[in-house]
Amino acid sequence: MSAANQPQAPIGWFGIFRLGLVQAALGAMVVLTTSTLNRVMVVELALPALLPGMLVALHYMMQVLRPRMGFGSDVGGRRTPWIVGGMAVLALGSIGAALATAWMGTARTPGLLLAFASFLLIGGGVSAAGTSLLVLLAKRVPEDRRGPAATIVWMMMIMGFAVTAGVAGRLLEPYSPERLVAVMLAICLTAWLLACLALRGVEGTGAAEPVAAEERPDFKAALREVWAEPAARRFTIFIFVSMLSYSAQDLILEPFAGSVFGWTPGRTTSLSGVQHGGVLAGMLLVALASSPIAGRRFGSLRSWTVGGCLASAVAMAGLVIGAQVGPAWPLAVTVFALGVANGAFSIAAIGSMMQLAGQGRERREGVRMGLWGAAQAVAFGLGGVLGTGASDLAHALIGSSAPAYASVFALEGLAFVAAAVLAARLGSPAARTHAAASQSSPRVAMATKTR
Repeated sequence: MSAANQPQAPIGWFGIFRLGLVQAALGAMVVLTTSTLNRVMVVELALPALLPGMLVALHYMMQVLRPRMGFGSDVGGRRTPWIVGGMAVLALGSIGAALATAWMGTARTPGLLLAFASFLLIGGGVSAAGTSLLVLLAKRVPEDRRGPAATIVWMMMIMGFAVTAGVAGRLLEPYSPERLVAVMLAICLTAWLLACLALRGVEGTGAAEPVAAEERPDFKAALREVWAEPAARRFTIFIFVSMLSYSAQDLILEPFAGSVFGWTPGRTTSLSGVQHGGVLAGMLLVALASSPIAGRRFGSLRSWTVGGCLASAVAMAGLVIGAQVGPAWPLAVTVFALGVANGAFSIAAIGSMMQLAGQGRERREGVRMGLWGAAQAVAFGLGGVLGTGASDLAHALIGSSAPAYASVFALEGLAFVAAAVLAARLGSPAARTHAAASQSSPRVAMATKTR
């Protein structure tokens, strides 16, 4: 048996930490393009807030390419080149976005064109690197460590957000367009080098060999195969529904607190901090409960996914009640509980994603992970628009803020209940039987191969 065909040994905690560094590096590049450049366009350049919103939406739209990127790493046999290459494209796009923002100050139209091209690169880079990184985690992390591993990787991404934002904030003082470009260049190069060093040797020499050209299936055929798997299809729909509801409340929670509870801008801003603190607490809760130390006595990843969605629905019901009660309702406690529930179900879903990626036909892990990543990206891109749009529509139809917001929160709660039902069906006997059958099915027929 050749080295390339031998099963790879699972990676330990240090290997998980190294892959977390890659995710932190990815987050470090993305955070500046979605926050700092947003502020510069709106404040320093006095451009409409719609512009950065469209650019961020464009980067989400590009992530529909995730299944194709995952397919490329499947047939190529190795994930590391896709991660390194994707991070390079992401760095190039981020630097281009900073250049475009600086250029808009003197030549608006060329700057805008460069910005749109750069955000296309950002979306493509995130698709290539993020998808293959998750597949590498799924293939190399032991099953009993996938919950804690998902938490470590995502918390390191959040740490990348925080550290980069703090460092960049100091380096950008006093602000100038030239300084903006220099800071972005330094951060992107540092992040890319860190990712390359962290990845060195992690995948090892036991990675699968590339698929021979005459045996290589067509991408559309591979995508149809994955979509035909009940577990993969249900999980895709679950990801879309749950993340749509997760993101739909982001842009209306603070206006809700201001108009219904009379909170000041500073106090509503702190409410977001309360929610994010709850998300981190929920992630840590699942990591500890599903760790080998706990002996998995506190529920499986699937049960945490279902329970987290149902708890999110209960928290949304709390917001519906709070809209009727008004300032006497403990809003901060409700929002913290919503954050805990969101963090619990999201990190459990990521752990489940890592488990499900290898179920079904071989050499389709990247396509499955890409399909789920694309569903999440589209849900996040639509969530803010649908949430704010539904709020505006409810206000126009109802007229009063409290019942208008309550109706939107109620719809989101129902969406979380639907997501819980979908998550509960993922472990059904029929799904497991079909997965086992797919695992042993023969290779793709010659009719589906690339012509």
